[in-house]
Amino acid sequence: MADEFAKGLGLLTGAGLIWMVLAGWYKTPSFEGAQLTGSPPGELSMLGELAIVFLESMFWLAIFGALLFWVGVPLGRELYAKVEGE
Repeated sequence: MADEFAKGLGLLTGAGLIWMVLAGWYKTPSFEGAQLTGSPPGELSMLGELAIVFLESMFWLAIFGALLFWVGVPLGRELYAKVEGE
């Protein structure tokens, strides 16, 4: 169980750090307004557009990756043990 917790925590912190860095670059228009949640600039190059896609994918990887290892894997093991025990 500690292994799944470490994997989920690693995904949450690693993907969350990447999300925070990219959101700071692309979604923080000023320090007085919305930070990390503002809208991205309109005129982006192809690399900027790829960074926005990567930013959004890191957000969802952090959320669903942690849920997978903290809830999904233990639940799957419990269900498998229950089916094997019958």
